[in-house]
Amino acid sequence: MKKQSPVKRVNIVSLKLIKEGSVLYDVRHLTTPADAAGLGRLFLSDLDREQVLVCCLDNKNQPVSINVVSIGTINCSEVHPREVFKTAVLSSAASIILFHNHPSGDPEPSQEDLAVSKRIKDAGELLGIELLDHIIIGSEDSYCSLKERGSL
Repeated sequence: MKKQSPVKRVNIVSLKLIKEGSVLYDVRHLTTPADAAGLGRLFLSDLDREQVLVCCLDNKNQPVSINVVSIGTINCSEVHPREVFKTAVLSSAASIILFHNHPSGDPEPSQEDLAVSKRIKDAGELLGIELLDHIIIGSEDSYCSLKERGSL
């Protein structure tokens, strides 16, 4: 007699994005890295460890949502494309900007920062969600735009 496989229960799910709050920002369209850096600075200045944020934008480069992707240590933070694009897909984003801070205050990108940017850019191309920039927030008003640098 043939032994039957045990049955498997499959969960039926729904997905939703939950608004936890909002912030007023005086630049409606993010048209320059400086505009974007100002928005990123609202969330990342004066932190004692690295954080990575994704800012999801509509077709007119207007921010529609911001999500903390990763909280790391004083000098690193893990970033995986699935965590970045989860919010982007649920927000119906046309494009994204990645932000992270360097608690040291020096916004110079590391080799890991450059590698993560390439990985996120490549994943975005597959999904049809463009990575517009990866901005590293330093101390005071310093920042580094990987787009301006030609590293994207």
